[in-house]
Amino acid sequence: MLLTEVLLSSGRSIRLDEVRMSTTYGGMLEGYPCRRVNDWSVEHLRGALTRYYPSIPAHLVEPVRELPEGGHQGRMGPEERLPAVRCVGLFSSHPVRRGAADFSQLVVAWYQPGPELTDLAGAVPGLAELPWDELAEDCEY
Repeated sequence: MLLTEVLLSSGRSIRLDEVRMSTTYGGMLEGYPCRRVNDWSVEHLRGALTRYYPSIPAHLVEPVRELPEGGHQGRMGPEERLPAVRCVGLFSSHPVRRGAADFSQLVVAWYQPGPELTDLAGAVPGLAELPWDELAEDCEY
């Protein structure tokens, strides 16, 4: 079953084979989303890449941060929001080097507005520009 497919700006098509999702601010009992909280969230997601897939190369798509108009102003600075869902996915594609392997793969982390997996390239700024040939690893079955 194909979860989704993403067409990169390079023309390469990549398949999402596995995905883990969680809410960006789930479990936040007090305080408010601000730069410090979001920096921690991004670093935690970056660490999840190697925890979930320690032997596969990984990349984090830097999230878009929003400063909502009329947002909270507290002692930790202005309110800053990340997209609602954070994701870690295992992608695969044809090999980077012809004849060298059966396929290539890369683990990618990103933030997106909702749980839908359709049109990821449009919903996640920067995902379509993923430099697959530089980051992915060729593999054999």
